[in-house]
Amino acid sequence: MQEFPPPPRAAEFSELITKRVNEVKNSGGTRETVTVDWNGQPLPVEVIDLPLSGLYYNPATHRIRAQRTHDAEKDEVLKGAPWSEEGQEFLESLLKAEPADPTRRDPAFDKLKKSLDDYGQNDPGLITHHGVLVNGNTRAAALKELGAASMRVGVLPESFTWADINAVELSLQLRKDHRRDYSYINRLLAIEEQASLGRTPDVIAKAFRIQVKTYEQERWILRVVRDQIERSENGGAALRLIDFEDHQEKLKELHRDYIKLAAADPDGAEILKEIRMAAITLGFSKTDVRHIEEGFQEKYLSAVLPPGLITEAVQEENIAVPGLGLSVPGVSSGVSAARELNRHILQAKARVAAPGASQSQKSGAQSLQDDLREAFDKALDQAGRHARLRKRKQMAPERLMDACAAIELCVGELVKARASHSLDEEAFDDAVLKLRESIRQLAHQAGRNSQELGEGVGWLLAAASAGRE
Repeated sequence: MQEFPPPPRAAEFSELITKRVNEVKNSGGTRETVTVDWNGQPLPVEVIDLPLSGLYYNPATHRIRAQRTHDAEKDEVLKGAPWSEEGQEFLESLLKAEPADPTRRDPAFDKLKKSLDDYGQNDPGLITHHGVLVNGNTRAAALKELGAASMRVGVLPESFTWADINAVELSLQLRKDHRRDYSYINRLLAIEEQASLGRTPDVIAKAFRIQVKTYEQERWILRVVRDQIERSENGGAALRLIDFEDHQEKLKELHRDYIKLAAADPDGAEILKEIRMAAITLGFSKTDVRHIEEGFQEKYLSAVLPPGLITEAVQEENIAVPGLGLSVPGVSSGVSAARELNRHILQAKARVAAPGASQSQKSGAQSLQDDLREAFDKALDQAGRHARLRKRKQMAPERLMDACAAIELCVGELVKARASHSLDEEAFDDAVLKLRESIRQLAHQAGRNSQELGEGVGWLLAAASAGRE
């Protein structure tokens, strides 16, 4: 967690804040306060009106932390000079932008701006004693566009540190009635930050109103995302956190399937992770990515990959453990091949999006990416057709099992109705006749084209025949 120095003219602005807070306290009229959560206790703070020109956007805000990676040069300026005009303009542009694509204006920002224009500022923001916005950064940006001169804000105690400020911002964001959530990746970063401060999973899960297993899932997802970014680096080009912003459901499904498979087949789980992440990077939909299951690489993908991209499957050598005289097996050949394929895709994606790459570099990377996407498209299409075929094969048995469960429930209801003398005998008899007719139809279809009858089908045919006698 980065600490920032006070902004310019902090002492002068702090005097203005102190003066206005005292004026409100001594006015004798109705005072407006806003309550924040502080160390598990409610802390009411005074609300005053301050000029927008004296307020600063918060460089530590969790709301746009992932989006800062959109422009590495401006992010470095922001880290070194957070209160400079360039740094503050960068923050303002991100507050107005779409979380997944900071080059585009966010429609949600325009809705907020229209609401402020129509109804004014309903809820106060929150600032430090130096005028740094802790809550209300986006509202401040919208009010500036509307030409407003001032903003209503609550003032935190002068003794608050940056750790206190971040904790208060999180507590405000995680209230159930908060109107605008953090983007997905920014939420993961906020959870990671809390863990880095030494807080336990139970405490963090409670603060974020999630279960501990969800906390573990989100930590795993962020580790995977960071690993993908690290492996995408190639000559200065690399993917960014925001490149994974729109893949929340795909990443959660990947975690669930990975954990399930890892219990029985750790290498298979690693292959599943690599191939699914490759498909996510290539931009396939959630329904397409679901077709990547255990064995997808061998059954469907390897056969359609371009010849130059088929990685030689080589078992990695055992890895020695220093100081113990022991060694552990290296990753399997399948895992190695999947990782290498994914690396090609990650680096191609990063190269295409890199602002400093030459046109020839981008063209080559785009061509590679197109070839790989075409190969994945063919493999996914084949896997999807096989999945639909399996589903059709399983549909009839599943329907019959549902019918069995319904009959078992009927037995219980029949016993209750007999005991209370409330059974409609006539309606029940009609239902049994309908059951007999359904069994006859099922027997007719089950007996068609059957060379060798199983025990169940044999019984069904016999029961249907007996019903006709």
